[in-house]
Amino acid sequence: MTLNYHDVMTADLSSFADVSGAWKKMGERFGELKTDYEKHVQGVLANGNWQGLAFGAQQQNASATAFEYGAAKAEALAIASLLTDAQTELTRLQKAVKDLVEDAEKKEYKVDSSGKATYVGYDNLSPQERFSFQHDPDHSRLLADARDKAQGWTDEIAKAVKAVDAADQSVKRALSRATSDVSMDGIGIGGFNTKAEGSLAKAGKEDPKPGKEKEEGWVSETDSEATGPGVGTDASGPNVGKGKLAEAEAHADLGRAKAEGTLTNGPMKLAGEAEAYAGAKASAAAGITNEGAQAEAKAFAGAEASANGTADAGPVGVYARAEAMAGVEAGVNAGVGLDGVQLGAEAFAGAKGSVGAGADIGGIGAGVTAEGWAGPGAEASLNASKDANGVWHFGPKVGISPGLGGAVGFEFTVDPGKVVDTVGDAAGAVGDAANWVGDGIGSLF
Repeated sequence: MTLNYHDVMTADLSSFADVSGAWKKMGERFGELKTDYEKHVQGVLANGNWQGLAFGAQQQNASATAFEYGAAKAEALAIASLLTDAQTELTRLQKAVKDLVEDAEKKEYKVDSSGKATYVGYDNLSPQERFSFQHDPDHSRLLADARDKAQGWTDEIAKAVKAVDAADQSVKRALSRATSDVSMDGIGIGGFNTKAEGSLAKAGKEDPKPGKEKEEGWVSETDSEATGPGVGTDASGPNVGKGKLAEAEAHADLGRAKAEGTLTNGPMKLAGEAEAYAGAKASAAAGITNEGAQAEAKAFAGAEASANGTADAGPVGVYARAEAMAGVEAGVNAGVGLDGVQLGAEAFAGAKGSVGAGADIGGIGAGVTAEGWAGPGAEASLNASKDANGVWHFGPKVGISPGLGGAVGFEFTVDPGKVVDTVGDAAGAVGDAANWVGDGIGSLF
């Protein structure tokens, strides 16, 4: 919510000090609880009399609990500090607005409840003075001058109010960040934030806006997003007109984060992307349209992360990617249509990591993928499909793991647009060479 003039003038900021003191006291209490827990619970059970798998599991959970007590202390003390900074900054800016209003009133300008200033000095004229003023040759100019100055006061007050709102928004961002735990420490995502920042100047900064920033010939573009925790479901269909038979999805997300960026300098381009997810999700869909038929069902529970990067110099490029997963997943899909053919099935429980690398020349690429599995599973797929960018992907993949194992696959890509550009560039180069040869021969005669 954006603060207005009335909000700023009537806000009572005196309670910030009491609230900040309460948060500080609570943080110190969490520190005492951490010490007591480590001494009287975790320490007592670790006296050497208890051994085995159950003891190991208990100690692991106890360590996470002790960590969260410490994280709770850090978070509470950071919030206490932020509230102190907030009171100082908001009080200063609120006073600036009130001082402006006071100065305007001293110069016979009245400020209404919306922050608009009006000159009222002429209202206090005696009847004789009013008559003289109304017949003054400069009457119209004086009225216009008073209106211009009144608008100037109105603009200055609005600017000061906007500064208060900007500070209020920074406090909101800082408090939200202080209470958001996105690390896997302790009990994982969603616990207390041990890295909470207590400085409003640092924690309240706006998120950098995606854009281009040129530096020494390189142009960069970046973008990032993070969501969670959250739960939800969705279902639709059938829709005969669009060929959709049915579709359903459900998720319980602990957290999701994604970041991507590019660096470009003439024909050279570096690009990278990273993504992480933790939670559970399941979906099923089927449909038949004039472009083909598709059916799939899949489910996942656990955590997964991936990173990939590309480097291109004109028509030549290389790529690499890495992925990791821990959890349970299963899926089956089949489809045929204008965008290709897909056929596959997989089931896995445990942890696995994969890497892939390849090269692209003039829009035609080839690569290899390899996976290592720790857990039982099996997978087989055959893919020939076109992605959203119009690039065709071809590749078989097979794998099996009774306990330890993996999968291997090959992939081929064709980018029709890039192929056309490469052919066009080559044709242009041949044409230039022909013209050069012709000019050389002509010069001999």
